Amino acid sequence: MRILIVHNFYKVRGGEDAVVESEIDLLKRHGNEVYTLYRSNNDIKNFTSIRLFFNTMWSRKTYKSIYKIIEQIKPDLIHAHNTHPLVSPSIYWAASKRKIPVVQTLHNYRQMCLNALLLRDGKICEECIGKMPTKGVINACYRSSYTASFTLASMLVFHKLLGTYENKITRYIALSEFSKKKYILAGLPQEKILVKPNFVDDKNTIIKKQSEKIIYVGRFSQEKGIFVLLEAMKYAKGVTLRLIGEGHQEGINNNSEVICLGKLPNKMVMKEMGNALALIVPSICYENFPRTIVEAFSCGLPVIASRIGALENIIQNGKTGLFFEPDDPLDLAKKIELATSNVDLMWIMGKNARKKYEEEYSPETNYQQLINIYREAIYSNKHNYR
Repeated sequence: MRILIVHNFYKVRGGEDAVVESEIDLLKRHGNEVYTLYRSNNDIKNFTSIRLFFNTMWSRKTYKSIYKIIEQIKPDLIHAHNTHPLVSPSIYWAASKRKIPVVQTLHNYRQMCLNALLLRDGKICEECIGKMPTKGVINACYRSSYTASFTLASMLVFHKLLGTYENKITRYIALSEFSKKKYILAGLPQEKILVKPNFVDDKNTIIKKQSEKIIYVGRFSQEKGIFVLLEAMKYAKGVTLRLIGEGHQEGINNNSEVICLGKLPNKMVMKEMGNALALIVPSICYENFPRTIVEAFSCGLPVIASRIGALENIIQNGKTGLFFEPDDPLDLAKKIELATSNVDLMWIMGKNARKKYEEEYSPETNYQQLINIYREAIYSNKHNYR
């Protein structure tokens, strides 16, 4: 196939950016022609507030670029990832004008929640699902800015009224059954949403050895539950926690039990996973599909996670990991102590996790899922334009 990938990169690199790069590499390895159109949020500094408002609503630059690229390369399909704010929904209209199918991956909850997390003041918030995002503006949910929140809300309402999301996108990719259900509640057509999880290549995988260390990999931010984990460590005595990532450093103190390694290259992260007892995922928000869990599974590393959102779709309690109640450091401490006092059990869970990776999250399995979605989108698009 000849595929055009469109993505608006974030200022701070995250899992979504890594997913885009991994899928491009996967498509190329299987002989597909892949072209890209990128924007970067680092360029926002060049925009005035008024110009950014209108660009977010409708980017003439994107519309013209997509139209020109389609004319030059004649892609079979466009696969969009993040389009906010510099790409804008004008991409969908340009593709529709040229009768090119569009697949959109739903990496987060942006279309139903201004901050994309369904989280406000550290608590789950679903007030805007299926409604006008008025509360999101009143509470300045996007970047704690009334102006930015109003801009994003205006774009969402404008394109919902235009029917952009319902009519101009051929197929959506949800990363889990949980997020698919949320998007159906938000108003997207159920028949257009297909589920395909994230994957990782296991070329850097180090199969887990027996160990008593636990690790955390991710941003040091409230929604990721880092502070729940640090509080739990006060109760889980005699356990070594290794933190990998970057972000808010307050309350993170290096000592004999908590060691902050900072941001590490992927090879080093996989090495740490290969020498750990368990990965901790203490999120207090609805995670969509953390790549870190798939990386852990590829290493045969079980996961101790919050019983929340899509995590319940990914982890099998007592088989590939353990659950604790969200935002409950005492319960997390109990599960950590259970893991460290049952190393052999965790070893068995790790083997189950590796098996699940091989069956569901390997590159080959994911490629077949992705190509099948592309084929369905192309077939549907041809049928619509007969």
